[in-house]
Amino acid sequence: MSTDEGSHILAERREKLERLREAGIEPFPHSFEGRTEIAEIRSAHEGLAAGTETDDRRRVAGRIAARRGHGGAAFIDLVDRSGKIQLHAREDLLGSESFELLTGLDLGDIIGAEGSVFATKRGELSLRLEGWTLLAKSLRPPPDKYHGLEDVELRYRHRELDLMADAEVRELFEKRARVVGTIREWLDERGFLEVETPVLQPLYGGALARPFTTHHNALDRDLYLRIATELYLKRCVVGGIERVYELGKDFRNEGISPKHNPEFTMLEWYEAYADYTDAAERLEQLVAQVAERVLGTTRVERDGREIDLAPPWRRVTLREAIEERTGIDLAERPSRDQLAAAMGSELDPAEGWGKLVDGLLSKLVEPELIQPTFVLDYPVELSPFAKSHRSEQGLVERWEAFVGGIEIANAFTELNDPDEQRRRFERQRDELQRGDEEAQPFDEAYLEALERGMPPTAGVGLGIDRLTMILTGARNLREVVLFPAMRS
Repeated sequence: MSTDEGSHILAERREKLERLREAGIEPFPHSFEGRTEIAEIRSAHEGLAAGTETDDRRRVAGRIAARRGHGGAAFIDLVDRSGKIQLHAREDLLGSESFELLTGLDLGDIIGAEGSVFATKRGELSLRLEGWTLLAKSLRPPPDKYHGLEDVELRYRHRELDLMADAEVRELFEKRARVVGTIREWLDERGFLEVETPVLQPLYGGALARPFTTHHNALDRDLYLRIATELYLKRCVVGGIERVYELGKDFRNEGISPKHNPEFTMLEWYEAYADYTDAAERLEQLVAQVAERVLGTTRVERDGREIDLAPPWRRVTLREAIEERTGIDLAERPSRDQLAAAMGSELDPAEGWGKLVDGLLSKLVEPELIQPTFVLDYPVELSPFAKSHRSEQGLVERWEAFVGGIEIANAFTELNDPDEQRRRFERQRDELQRGDEEAQPFDEAYLEALERGMPPTAGVGLGIDRLTMILTGARNLREVVLFPAMRS
């Protein structure tokens, strides 16, 4: 559509708005009572024989999606969130003035309608219109009925148009809502308590990432948008909430990619008297149950390959996974130069040994982990909050879970020795001084909490956006985030 054509359409709709007001019609009334969702009507009259009239009078409301007819009759397709129904309008029933106003409405206008249910001679379930009310005048045209929104950038910037044009997009976000609801139900059933911790924090922590910084005017101090909920949740464990979780937004000031949005939804849970093996069992059970309840199956498809989310998932150590793909044995402590060379990149002076190992995993190993896999036992340099491995020197008890070539979860046997945690913070401070902007800052308040005693604890972080990608087959994380971050 050209700019001139678009301007003409907008002007025409504005003129109709004024004509409606001149006719005494309020184009934006306050409410419409007594409506029934369209799906309920369809369910109540499933199998109604063609040509059958009923005495069932209903009130519905929705958006005009299509209109056709001639002479003194018109058919209007009305759509609400639950489905579509046909309205049959006749001039002799509505009166000429009401009929003329109705047929002069635009696609995208929202109306309320009342009438009796019947099936047309072709078997189309319909409502014989006895009255109607304009509920919202649409001043901009809806997306093209047949082509939808082909401009990907427009879809993400104006998601309301995407939702309006494509029922599959609405269904995707309904699935996402069921994913979140099922996760909460699963944790609540197992005695976990949901809490809320600060989004604005005086000190960020709990992950290796750059934060967003803001300023609090009343306190006259800089604060950070949280990069993780970990440290506050573990303070809850210290306080006696032995099974605790939070499901909410985290923020990391990093690049945008098909697998990352700077604002994302995370689930973190912590369980006292458990370790990372217990956490792995819980995670695979949770994901399988979510898939079963939302999709009706634990089997999903990605890139033409079937993935089975049913437990048990494969378990492999990080050392084995990297050696299998690259021939490099981490136990031999390869140099930073060797690790960079294996990735085919030049060595960045700011990147420590652990950071390079993580890059090797992300670039060469992760894309090949299609079936659900736990990668276990990471170098201590990568995991400042994980407990040292009980039998492997230089490693910690940590795993990451991968499905479909994407990391979806991360877990530790949590470090609860305050003196060792202090030493870890000091090493991270060295990384910060080296120039690593993603290193963990020193958190004295968290150390004080640990010094009061935290029981053996397992902690898990599960990415809701990425899990939804796996369950819906989405190729880009922005497909499953309603309003993703976009370049200006």
